[in-house]
Amino acid sequence: MIKKMLIVSILAILFISFQSENISAQCAMCKATVESSLKAGNTSAAGLNIGILYLLLMPYSLIAGLGYWWYSNNKKKKSQEEISS
Repeated sequence: MIKKMLIVSILAILFISFQSENISAQCAMCKATVESSLKAGNTSAAGLNIGILYLLLMPYSLIAGLGYWWYSNNKKKKSQEEISS
C-alpha cells in the first residue's frame, strides 16, 4: 500500500513539474534583477530559473532516495524477524 502511494506521489510530482513552463523559483530581488536584465537585452539570465530548480531538485531527490532505502531495509528486517519467530 505504501509502495503504491510512493509511486503515485513521485509520478504526480514529475507530472506537475513537467507541466509548468513558467515556474518562478526566484526571490523577489533575483526576479527583479533578471527582469531588468532581460529588458536590457541580456540573455545570460534566461537560464536562472532552470538552474534554481535544478539545485532545488537534487537535495529532495537524495532525501527521497535515502528514505526509500531506509524503508525497504526496515521492511526486509521485519520480514526476516517474522520468519525467524
